[in-house]
Amino acid sequence: MSGEVSEALLEQTEHGLVPKGPGWFVVNARDVQWWGAEGRGAYSRLEGEPEFEQFGLHLVTLAPGDAMAMYHWEADEESFLVLSGEAVLIVEGEERPLRASDFLHCPPGTKHVIVGAGESRCLLVAVGARDKSVGANWGGYTVDEAAARHGASVEKDTTEPAEAYAKVAKRQPTRCGEDWL
Repeated sequence: MSGEVSEALLEQTEHGLVPKGPGWFVVNARDVQWWGAEGRGAYSRLEGEPEFEQFGLHLVTLAPGDAMAMYHWEADEESFLVLSGEAVLIVEGEERPLRASDFLHCPPGTKHVIVGAGESRCLLVAVGARDKSVGANWGGYTVDEAAARHGASVEKDTTEPAEAYAKVAKRQPTRCGEDWL
C-alpha cells in the first residue's frame, strides 16, 4: 500500500474529543471521550468512529470492586497490561492477583474478567484482535463461581451482550476523571 494518508478529523463533543473517519491522528488520553458507569469502570475512546478494523485498543480504569466486563471468552486473542494499581483476574475459574507491570495474554477461547482491587484505581491497556470476534460467533459469556463472587458472572450462559449486561449500569459518555490516569 502506498500513497499519502490524510489526517483524521477530531470532533470536540461535550465529553471530549472523538476521532472521526479514516486517517492518522494524535490525541491525549485525558482529552478523548470515555465511557463509564458506576461499578463498571471506564473505557477510553481512543479509537473514535469508526473503531479500528484490525484490533481494539482501550485504556481502562477500574475502582476497587469495578468489573471490567462480565466473565467471557472471545474467538480472537486479547492482551492486557496493568499500568498502575491492583486488580483481581478471574481466568478459567481461578483468581489471580494483578499489579502494576503485570501482563496478561488470553489466547482465543480463554474465559476471563478483570476486577479492580486494592486501595485505589487500577489503570490498564486492553488490546484485542478484530478478526473472528465480530458478528454472531464472536464468543460468549459463561457462568462462573469465582466471577460471581465479584459480581462479574452471568446467571446463564449467553452470546448476547444485551442479555449479559441487562442487570448492570449502562456505560455512558463522560470526560476523563481527575484520578484516572
